[in-house]
Amino acid sequence: MASSRKRTGRNVLGEPLGPCGSTPRTGFYRDGCCRTGSEDKGLHIVCAEMTEEFLAFSRLRGNDLSTPVPEHGFAGLKPGDCWCLCVQRWKEALEAEIAPPVVLEATHVSTLEFVDLEDLQQHARRS
Repeated sequence: MASSRKRTGRNVLGEPLGPCGSTPRTGFYRDGCCRTGSEDKGLHIVCAEMTEEFLAFSRLRGNDLSTPVPEHGFAGLKPGDCWCLCVQRWKEALEAEIAPPVVLEATHVSTLEFVDLEDLQQHARRS
């Protein structure tokens, strides 16, 4: 991991990027933030709150996020956990009308290259 190439950046609201989740620790760099850099080919930049529907959707698409993988220190996600998703997977879920709620303050500004701010705002997590 070349942390010198890690981009901290801003969120989709134009503010400094906030943390997404620490239990479990998320982010491509496992630092709790949806930061990205040249190593992050999947663009894990959307901070989303997991739902049962989305976890089932992702499992059907070949990315099982709910099953623990202890050898990689991954306990598996459950509804309510926040996780940095690949922007394309979130967009795919949006098109299937099961996009999980988004934490706007923790979603990287690069997301706007793929998804409209209005769509993100319509799916913003309610406090």
